[in-house]
Amino acid sequence: MLLLITYDVNTTTPAGRKRLAKLAKECCNYGQRVQNSVFECSLDAAKFVTVKAKLLQIIDQTQDSLRIYHLGNNYEKKIEQFGTKTSYDPEGVLIL
Repeated sequence: MLLLITYDVNTTTPAGRKRLAKLAKECCNYGQRVQNSVFECSLDAAKFVTVKAKLLQIIDQTQDSLRIYHLGNNYEKKIEQFGTKTSYDPEGVLIL
């Protein structure tokens, strides 16, 4: 299934900036960054549970926001891309 993971972290403190860096690094391990705080991740159900738990451990729920959109398996019909960034194949090889 394709997931869209987005976050907004309060970076007014050093701890917030550290959380932001950790979130970005963790998301990069599982998907493709498509905008600064937006990642497309193609995951099975078990991997999704793991990723969600890791991300929830990183954020401060009193200051930060984490949103996960489930686009499902027929995501090709749900995504339109415009502008300078070229699209990629979420089912393709992810090189770390």
